[in-house]
This record gives sequence, C-alpha cells and structure tokens, in this order.
Amino acid sequence: MRLEPDRTAVVVVDMQNGFCHPDGSLYAPGSEDVIGPIADLLERARAAGTQVIFTRDVHPPEQFDDAHYYDEFEQWGEHVLEGSWEAEIVDELPVEADDHVVEKHTYDAFYDTELEGWLNARGIEDLVLCGTLANVCVLHTAGSAGLRDFRPILVEDCIGAIEDDHHEYALEHAAWLFGEVEPSAGIEFA
Repeated sequence: MRLEPDRTAVVVVDMQNGFCHPDGSLYAPGSEDVIGPIADLLERARAAGTQVIFTRDVHPPEQFDDAHYYDEFEQWGEHVLEGSWEAEIVDELPVEADDHVVEKHTYDAFYDTELEGWLNARGIEDLVLCGTLANVCVLHTAGSAGLRDFRPILVEDCIGAIEDDHHEYALEHAAWLFGEVEPSAGIEFA
C-alpha cells in the first residue's frame, strides 16, 4: 500500500503510561508490546515527511461528577488523570516538534476536539492508525474517521489489546464496515 506523505497522517492513539507501562492503572501487556513496531512505523513515516499525530486520553478528576450514564471512571476506575504521569506518552515514543498532539476526553479522538478541522486544513485524507486499545479508542477513532470521509487504515501489528480476541474483533469489524487493515510491512510512504 503506497501512501502520499502530504495527504497522509499517522495517528498514534493513546500510547500513554497508564495503558502501556507496567505501573499504569490500566496496563495491558499487548499495549506495551506494540511500542517497538510503532516506533519503526513512525521512523519511516517521518523520513518521508508524513505528519504524525498523537492522541492523549486525559480526564479532569471531576469529568464524570454530573454524568447521567456515560462514566468511564465507573467502567475502568480513575485513569490518565489530567497532569498525571499516567497521562503522558511513553518515553519510547517521543513527541517531536512537528508532531501534533490531540487531547481527548473519551474514546473517539474526533469527539469534541479540533482533529477534523486540523486534518482538513492540511489536506490530509488518509489516516494510518496505530496505538491502543484495539476495540476501544482505536476502533472508535477509526470509525469516526470513516464517517467523516477520511480513509482509516488500521496497522494490525501496531495495535495493542487486552485480549487477542479483542484485537481480532476490532480489525475484522473495521475492515468489514469502514476501513482497511494492513500490516506495517505493507505500508509505504512515497
């Protein structure tokens, strides 16, 4: 799969200490396992001049105080609190000066953020998605991208999950409904 660097962005979803580091409150070994493959993908993308975007799932401590139904703290416990070590991107994937960081407060990186306008302003059409978790934030962000007429490409070996079944489900669902799935070796930025 050949992608035009000036029309493409690599979106690194939630590769944060809280999910990817053994001391994180929602640590998933599958998330830590994809750090190396993501670093390799980013190296190739940056060398070709492809835009890199990091999402950070960040929650103010009071975010769900007045929630009627949607309460991630009830589902997962308190996690990636604003200003905490857990909310930071893992050290192995440093954010560079030309990268863009999107702070989000839910599973979908497009919901109530500037991401869609930022991408449109730069003429970006293809989104190469990697990160964690496959069946939560990666899947919701990819689905939302497809509904907004971006081309979501999920990089199968660069997406972390709690269970192998979750990974398989997310990729099959995306390929069936709104996106494409490709191994990192099959992606070329040229």
